Amino acid sequence: MASRSWQRLIGIILLLAVPACAGPQPILRSNKQLHLYGKQMAQQEIESCRKQVEKTGLRPGTNQSVNAATGAVLGLTLGGAVGASAGIVGGLPGVTIGAAVGSGLGFVVGLLGGTFKPLEPEPPYADAVTSCLKNKGYEISGWE
Repeated sequence: MASRSWQRLIGIILLLAVPACAGPQPILRSNKQLHLYGKQMAQQEIESCRKQVEKTGLRPGTNQSVNAATGAVLGLTLGGAVGASAGIVGGLPGVTIGAAVGSGLGFVVGLLGGTFKPLEPEPPYADAVTSCLKNKGYEISGWE
């Protein structure tokens, strides 16, 4: 019965992470162009540049689902190892229980940590979008 509640919890977390799969966004510096045309126009220019770059075949390459999955696998592995070593005092049952609990907690922590990890696009994609925006008068200070 306890495994069903874990399955539900993991399912809910994954469902919440799916809508957040949008690619990384460039952060625009405040400059004359941004003040002149405003944030709404700047967002349209960002989308225009993204579409233009994606037509060449380049893709952002990073999303929160991938980060979450990577974090979950890493958390599962490390949590299991730490849990097993912590349970060594209790013999084989302690190691088994420690590994199971450590893996479960590591999975959830890794999943959540990966979901909120800052997104960085692939360098060629980022360079192309940045160049396009610079040609339109915007300045980029990074990605989020």
